[in-house]
Amino acid sequence: MTSGVSLPEDLPTVWIFHRDGARFASGVFASRADGLSWAAEHRLTGLLTEYPVGEGSYDYAVSRGLFRPSKPHHGKPGHVVDFSPSLDHVHVVDGAVD
Repeated sequence: MTSGVSLPEDLPTVWIFHRDGARFASGVFASRADGLSWAAEHRLTGLLTEYPVGEGSYDYAVSRGLFRPSKPHHGKPGHVVDFSPSLDHVHVVDGAVD
């Protein structure tokens, strides 16, 4: 299952694998297929998410009108650091797409 926003084809992105609740990402890949292959090889469970290169997720979303700050905490450090890019992503369970 995938969802998210379609990106301009010239915008560079990477795919990052992150286990639920993990403090650090465990892999960064040039393509969705590479990330899924790696997750399958190691039978991993987590989320493989596409991120824009060179711009934080919060700034990316605000600058493109994908998110409009409307509450006092929007744009504060805690909100920015937890902000999801809302780009393409896929849930993986035991190495298979869920």
